[in-house]
Amino acid sequence: MTEVSPALWAPGASRHVLLTVHTGRQDIVELACSSAARLAKAGITVRLLENEAPDLDIEGAHVVAADAEAARGAEIVMVFGGDGTFLRAAELARYSNAALMGVNLGRVGFLAETEPEAVEETLTAIERCEYSVEKRLAIEVDVLDDAGAVVGGTWALNEVSVEKMERSRVLDVVLAIDGRPLTSFGCDGILFSTPTGSTAYAFSAGGPVVWPDVEAMLVVPSNAHALFSRPLVTSPDSVLTVVIPADGNRARVSADGRRALEVPEGGRVDVRRADRSVRIARVHKATFGDRLVAKFGLPVRGFRDARTHDPGHELIPTRNVLARGIVSGNPGEEDRGGGTDDDGA
Repeated sequence: MTEVSPALWAPGASRHVLLTVHTGRQDIVELACSSAARLAKAGITVRLLENEAPDLDIEGAHVVAADAEAARGAEIVMVFGGDGTFLRAAELARYSNAALMGVNLGRVGFLAETEPEAVEETLTAIERCEYSVEKRLAIEVDVLDDAGAVVGGTWALNEVSVEKMERSRVLDVVLAIDGRPLTSFGCDGILFSTPTGSTAYAFSAGGPVVWPDVEAMLVVPSNAHALFSRPLVTSPDSVLTVVIPADGNRARVSADGRRALEVPEGGRVDVRRADRSVRIARVHKATFGDRLVAKFGLPVRGFRDARTHDPGHELIPTRNVLARGIVSGNPGEEDRGGGTDDDGA
């Protein structure tokens, strides 16, 4: 299960926060700058990436190289942008104890903790160390040649996809689990996803939504030409393997859509749980189910009530989406089920 631990930092200690910002939008830059000013006022050292510092122009901030050392010794990597910016920040935070905290300024923003209107509340939580840290399962990849020698590797927080390189040809693959062949088929590719990534590329390809505290890995074929091509949920300790026949189409590996590797002819790709988890800071008490309702605009009243209410927009944000009064009542009415705002699901 996803481990949840309290913040490791205490007031009075030397504290550092690294900002990762989508600098292509002025509104994002302004929000990042105002947030940095507040953190600095609270005695927290703000770090900026050297390729973003000129656009942010924050006086007194420490400028660091955008490499594996950027988040060393930092408490939080605060992300201003969408999921793409968050995944970029995860590369920096992975080899440190820093926790990622995202402010969603993109479209969906499943990885982000908060929306722009709640930034002040989030900054208060950082200042007071009033947040928890979730450890999310990540995956590592080895690319091997036809002799079994490792020729490359990478990692992912969301997913790794093995994709065909020639669009006009089908990619033939053999899928194995823990060293035992399971099936073979032609396809456009195969996705290997974490629970965190189940709402991203894997979801679009027909995979299941998996709660992030479930430790598992997903296997989702993409446009497979086969009868047995359903998504699979495997043990987090399994080794998932795709073998590419030497006489077939060439393949490449894409990790989180950011890092790519070519697979040699006759080579294979091994996917397993990474040794290091990715740490994500949480401030708000909303459940993952609440996030699904909010991000996808899911109707929760039922079809008959939805005729007179806009689906997905009728909930009081502070209420539990499963409370009886919310499901059956109107937004302005009191709960009819006897529950309170703090009731659990």
